[in-house]
Amino acid sequence: MLRILALLVTFSLATPFAFAETPAAGPSAAKAPASAGPVNTSWTGLALQGYDAVAYFEDSKPTKGSSDFTHDWGGATWRFSTAAHRDAFAADPVRYAPQYGGYCAWAVSQGYTANIDPVAWKIVDGKLYLNYSPKVQVTWEQDVAGNIKKADANWPAVAEK
Repeated sequence: MLRILALLVTFSLATPFAFAETPAAGPSAAKAPASAGPVNTSWTGLALQGYDAVAYFEDSKPTKGSSDFTHDWGGATWRFSTAAHRDAFAADPVRYAPQYGGYCAWAVSQGYTANIDPVAWKIVDGKLYLNYSPKVQVTWEQDVAGNIKKADANWPAVAEK
């Protein structure tokens, strides 16, 4: 049993969380419906690092979700801070799910994926965009429309990697 635990710990430390190209397959990506592409997940299958996707829209802030309120969608487990948020997401996940499967919007605009920091976010035209860090968010915000246009063009190919 200890060998299995040691193996799991070793695997979790080897999972890519750095700002680097992350393939859209493997332990950090679960498959979502084809139109959405892969979902950025932790090695446990948790989307958005456990943050509540609906809270960005309804509360205008990142909020940690609870294991008491979950919904499985797109091959990932999504957590929510309230039952109402869970139910809203379950009714219309495409409305609330972050763009580019929850990968860094700036990285996708550059042609690759990167993990995100849930506090580096922005809603543009009713869509949630996340970035690797607040510093990368500043770079992305220098040309939001241009970066979204590039990321939208890149996403189909990036999602297939």
